[in-house]
Amino acid sequence: MKVVVLAGPESSGKSWLAAQLQAHFGGVMVGEYVRHFIDHHQRDTTLADIPEIARGQLAWEDAARAAQPALLILDTNLLTNKLWSQTLFGDYPAWLDSELLARHYDLHLLLSPEDVEWTADGQRCQPEFADRLAFFQASRDWLERHHQPLRIIRGDWQARQDQAFSAVEQLLD
Repeated sequence: MKVVVLAGPESSGKSWLAAQLQAHFGGVMVGEYVRHFIDHHQRDTTLADIPEIARGQLAWEDAARAAQPALLILDTNLLTNKLWSQTLFGDYPAWLDSELLARHYDLHLLLSPEDVEWTADGQRCQPEFADRLAFFQASRDWLERHHQPLRIIRGDWQARQDQAFSAVEQLLD
């Protein structure tokens, strides 16, 4: 099983690209649990919600891993939960680090906020490019510090798709 994670700031194309990868390569795609949580609770999240959100994301990921697909595509993982918690609340549950590092990921596709427009969807909260760029850099810093396999994805939508497809083709070869 090869596991690909899409990472980076909101509105950079993670969900769209995850769906494109699944349509092209097959496999199993795991969505973003926090969207389900917000839709269900119909309120802004708080620091107290982060453990439930993170456990929900892990449960979805673990269920998909248990099926042992040839390719597992994660629209997000605990890194995003951790960084959002830090961004919004200035803190995060410490256990996120150990859980994140205990899991094997074959490739992180880190999407830059450059070259694509921010799009409001009722759940997004970083319309400022500088904020999205800071989130991107925090993601990159963490991935590099922990020696995680990483490919940065930039450009317009077609360029992003081309780069991601190429990276996953190389991974699967």
